[in-house]
Amino acid sequence: MATVEEIIGRTDPNDIDAILAITNTDVDEVLHAVEDNSDALYTWDYTKGARPALAKLYEKAKAGQWNGETDLPWDTAVDPWELATKEYEANGGMDVMIDFSGTSVERWGRDEWIRFGVESNNWTLSQFMHGEQGALVCTAKIVETVPWIDAKYYAATQVMDEARHVEVFAKYLDTKLTDHYPINAHLRLLLDDIIRDSRWDMTYLGMQIMVEGLALAAFGFIYQQTEEPLLKQLLRYVMSDEARHVAFGVLSLKEVYADLTQAEIRERQEFAFEAALRMRDRFHQQETWERLGVDPRAVIPRVFDNPENREFQHLLFTKIVPNCRKLGLLDAGDAWLRRRFEEIGVIQYENWVDTAEEVDSFALTRELTGEAAA
Repeated sequence: MATVEEIIGRTDPNDIDAILAITNTDVDEVLHAVEDNSDALYTWDYTKGARPALAKLYEKAKAGQWNGETDLPWDTAVDPWELATKEYEANGGMDVMIDFSGTSVERWGRDEWIRFGVESNNWTLSQFMHGEQGALVCTAKIVETVPWIDAKYYAATQVMDEARHVEVFAKYLDTKLTDHYPINAHLRLLLDDIIRDSRWDMTYLGMQIMVEGLALAAFGFIYQQTEEPLLKQLLRYVMSDEARHVAFGVLSLKEVYADLTQAEIRERQEFAFEAALRMRDRFHQQETWERLGVDPRAVIPRVFDNPENREFQHLLFTKIVPNCRKLGLLDAGDAWLRRRFEEIGVIQYENWVDTAEEVDSFALTRELTGEAAA
């Protein structure tokens, strides 16, 4: 059993100096190689429907396919500066709720905060795009490594989903926003860890439960907040897929975890906690501040300590915590993961509905998309 320091490299999960010490030093990198230690696994048992819940999800996935090129209104005019201006006029800059005195941000006015809004959107959509490519690679790995034919069938549909997600986020960035950002270091470390692990169920846990779970919550938050119609529809389409992806993880791992030893479960608890922190820490946007000439160490601690910002970060766990409870990870053994989630302030979501139960509520409908129901 590892200590918290051994798992995350620091004793305090909220040590902001240690968090900001992790940076992307390969910003010009085009290709990134990660050693994959898994064996590709064939199964000669082609019995379809041996796992009825997965077979049902597979049918939903086939019916829920959409075309990112033709099903979204790409002719919608998007002015990122206008959007950032409207947001500033509605809410003001971040300095409305945070004291930046003594930093270079203290002198910021309307123009600087509007530019921050533009860059923040560039950064956010860039990280979504990078995360979706991570999901694309990880789900292809699941097709190779999972031993059940029903899971291979479903995972193959998710590979197509993830390719479509990368495509639409890249197109939105290229045609509607003003720039790209490299992958955040915390996100890259997590994706690398997921790929390196040889155990197929860890790929499920890292990607389907943790990364996809947080993404589903983040997409939902932005979907509710944005008034930009193209982005709103794009996110709604993506969310219809993401809910199935998380449900896929819950349905598969629930069966697997019932047969693991306590030591094996503890490993999964530790990995879930590490993944949760890496996903949370990537949202500090240190790259955005750096691009605007601001020292992240001067401003991010103040943002981190702000109650409203912490509430947003906590809301990102609304899908992760109930799904971990559904898998039995919260209270297994000595309830180690429960205590960790208590320490970072997110355990209050444990009784929210898990994604396997709510997946149908994310299905595409005519009312939500303006298109024929999937």
